[in-house]
Parts: sequence; C-alpha cells; structure tokens
Amino acid sequence: MNAELIKEQFPILNQEINGHPLVYLDSAATSQKPRAVLEALQRYYELDNANVHRGVHTLGSRATDAYEGAREKVARFIGAARTEEIIFTRGTTTSLNLVASSYGPSAVSAGDEIVITPMEHHSNLIPWQQLAKRTGAVLKYIPLQPDGNIALADVKKTVTDKTKIVATSYVSNVLGVVNPVKEIAEIAHRHGAVMVVDGAQSTPHMKVNVRELDCDFYAFSGHKMCAPTGIGVLYGKKHLLESMEPVEFGGEMIDDVGLYESTWKELPWKFEGGTPIIAGAVGLGAAIDFLEEIGLDEIHRHETKLAAYAIGRLSEIEGITVYGPREREVGLVTFNLLDVHPHDVATVLDAQGIAIRAGHHCCQPLMRWLQASATARASLYLYNTEQDIDRLAEALIQTKEYFA
Repeated sequence: MNAELIKEQFPILNQEINGHPLVYLDSAATSQKPRAVLEALQRYYELDNANVHRGVHTLGSRATDAYEGAREKVARFIGAARTEEIIFTRGTTTSLNLVASSYGPSAVSAGDEIVITPMEHHSNLIPWQQLAKRTGAVLKYIPLQPDGNIALADVKKTVTDKTKIVATSYVSNVLGVVNPVKEIAEIAHRHGAVMVVDGAQSTPHMKVNVRELDCDFYAFSGHKMCAPTGIGVLYGKKHLLESMEPVEFGGEMIDDVGLYESTWKELPWKFEGGTPIIAGAVGLGAAIDFLEEIGLDEIHRHETKLAAYAIGRLSEIEGITVYGPREREVGLVTFNLLDVHPHDVATVLDAQGIAIRAGHHCCQPLMRWLQASATARASLYLYNTEQDIDRLAEALIQTKEYFA
C-alpha cells in the first residue's frame, strides 16, 4: 500500500500547525476521516435524512436501507454469523457497559469471579468493578509478564470454576501487545465463563473474526477506524443477547406497550431504543468499504513495519524509555523522555506540528505497574509514513536538548 497516496484522501492532514506540516500521531485516540466517509455523511444529510423503521415514505425507506445495510457490513467485517448479533451503540464504552449492566447481574452472584487484566482501559475495568461491588463478586487480575505480555500459564492459574466473566482487551492502548484472546476464550469456556473482548484498538488495524476467536461479546468504536464519533458496535452471541434485558427503554425497542406491561422487539432492535445513530452507522459503513478496499492485511503489514521502524528510531535516542515488548504488530509506541513530563513533551512537539498523546491514557492501574504517572504515546495508522517517524525522532532530540 502507498501511505502517501492514502494520506491525500484525508483532507484534515493537508494543513499546517504552528507553521509546520501536520504529523498526526494520535490515531489510537481517534483516527482521521477519509473523503469517502465525509462524502457519505454529506449525501445522507442532503438526500436521505429521515428516521428509520417508522416512515413509509421514500426518505424513510432509504434511510432504513442505509442503516440496516451498515449493520450487514459490520457483521461481514467482523465475521459474525448473523446481523441480529450486531447492536449499534455510542462506542466501546457503551457496549462494555451494556454487557456489564444487562448480562452481568444475571450471570454473577456473591462469591463468583470476574477476571480482567491490569492493562485494561478504564472502560473495560470500571464496569466490572461496579458489577463486583453490586453483586459481591470477586474481581481478579491476570498478572503481566515484565514486558507487558500475558502468559497463558497465568491465565490458567487465575481462571477457575468460580469465574463467570473474563474480559480483556485484544490490543493494549498503551503497551501495543496483542493478547491471545482466542486461547483465553478457550480457557474461560472450559470453566463455564464467558469471554468479553475490548476490540477498540484491534478492529481498525487487523482482520477480526469473532467466530474464530470464539468470544461471546466483542466491542469496538467507529471513530478509531475512520468512521464518525458517536457510533460503536456490540457483537454478542445470539443466545446470550436473547437472554439479556434492555437497559434503555422507550420508542423503537418495543413490541407492545400496555398500561402496566410491555414486551420487547426481537434482536437487535430491543437494545436500540429511541432514534438510533443513523448518520454514524452510514459513516461506519462507508469506513468499512474504505478499509476493505485497501485491505486489512495490507494495513496490518504497514503498521507492523512502521512500529519496528519507530521503536528502532526512538530507542536510538539516549534518555528515552520505550514501554512494552520491542516486537509488536500494531503501530503504537509509548515512551517517556528523561525526567521531562509527557505533557511538556507533547506541548513542544505540538509547536512543531506533531500531534501525540500524553497522560495516563485511561489506564491508571497500568501506569502504576509501569511506575510512571503518565507517558507519551505516538500511535500510527494507514496514513502515516517513515518520514512522520523521522520528524518525531528529530523533534524529540530537540526537545531533549531544550530541557537539558
């Protein structure tokens, strides 16, 4: 793939920041949007804007076709068996909270175990903390290896017959490790537990097949994979979703409403109360088309190559600590520079037109494990090049000299 040509399809990247050409290295927080997605959103609002599933007029029919067509694309994109296993949400956080709030109370009782890892984003940690508090369950953590990886031997020691839920990220948003979720799911199922996967950092960057992973729930966000903000997905195995109760009630998700009792629509609509995120779904469908045209395998190869180059360049700079394993499959490098606070590093880089992330990345327990209050993070995507990394390395050398 030609990253330079791909970059031309992202209008926002063709600008200067503080007098320098923009180098955007914060795609793990949110990716930029290609022209194809922007145009799809504009077409929807200009030509098809209407509510879905309700009106019999032409605009309503076209909007419904676009909305449900996006659901079909998502199901194919992640290898789901059925479109009704795809629930549209506001994002990964909402999806994981839906599992914890709807499935969790019926599956977990006092003394049961919920197993997660110390590397989880807060959105895949706090919902399980709250569920454990409400039910009296025990929250357990799979320990990390010194490089941040998970050892299956530790998973086997941590997951027991008392475990009801195992929840892990597929890819860490700090360490860049790819967790063995297929093998973890196998261990979880052996003990009768369900497997919940946070796919926010995996879905944009590599091929995902939920049936091959055999996970029970899988959550991801559109805005990290070239789609608009405010649209996400929860995949769930059909029999589990059918057993769950909605957590939001109102229009659209009902079958029949009486004065004292109501019944719900079938999947997936029983979890999509109110006017859904129609334009977001349209944009997500366009983003999937865009990514599939390039090829997820091509994107993965490009990022793996960039990650190796970035780790090599940054490791050459004296005083930089790079966190996580040296070998990695996703374009994400987290680091610190000497005793300079990451916010100061990010501010100096921004003055040179380079956008990175600085802070705890919604992973405070992991920061404590790293013995760092915060870190800097450069995250790469399909529109980044080795020249972008060279700009980053040169700017970090200047930053180091400035603070010295």
